[in-house]
Amino acid sequence: MTIDTVPYPQDLTDGVVRLRAYRDSDADALAEAVRESAASAGRWLAWARPDYDTATAQDWIRQCKQAWLLGDGFEMLVVDARTDRFLGGMGVNQRHREHRFANLGYWLRSSAQGKGYVTRAGALALRFAFETVGITRIEIVAAHDNLPSRRAAERIGGTFEGILRNRLVIQGNPVDSAMYSVVPEDLQPAAAHIRSRST
Repeated sequence: MTIDTVPYPQDLTDGVVRLRAYRDSDADALAEAVRESAASAGRWLAWARPDYDTATAQDWIRQCKQAWLLGDGFEMLVVDARTDRFLGGMGVNQRHREHRFANLGYWLRSSAQGKGYVTRAGALALRFAFETVGITRIEIVAAHDNLPSRRAAERIGGTFEGILRNRLVIQGNPVDSAMYSVVPEDLQPAAAHIRSRST
């Protein structure tokens, strides 16, 4: 097995948000943010439950570190660039080494939604995926009815490629899902779109 060493991000910030790797000390803040968001995110993410506790967060952080060391996935926190307040999570995960594509997943705590943070963090994550990891295609998959996630995929610069039947299983039920993709050539147009939304 070949292990790819990908450095933890050091400079992924636009001055408003920052992406950074998980730390052991993040467990309490992660658990608090997940519990806050259970009513909104829990509809789409089975792990976003009102009883999400610090021990569960610690397990997740350990998994994230292991995946990073193996080069299988790169989960990061979205934090306020000025205060380091935990805003949510964004991950370049489900990496396919041979064909050099991966999935982009994201979520925000309820109190951070509607402020453009996913769009900003997405731009940073794409840069990391393409320039540091060497990915040539990012896929964003959202349940057909998850309109906030689908709008975020479009704002990040995703191109809608179609509806995939039974692509996700949510709450035990297979659901049709929208597929979006981003390739390196999309970065400049996406960056321009993000700038236009923030001015």
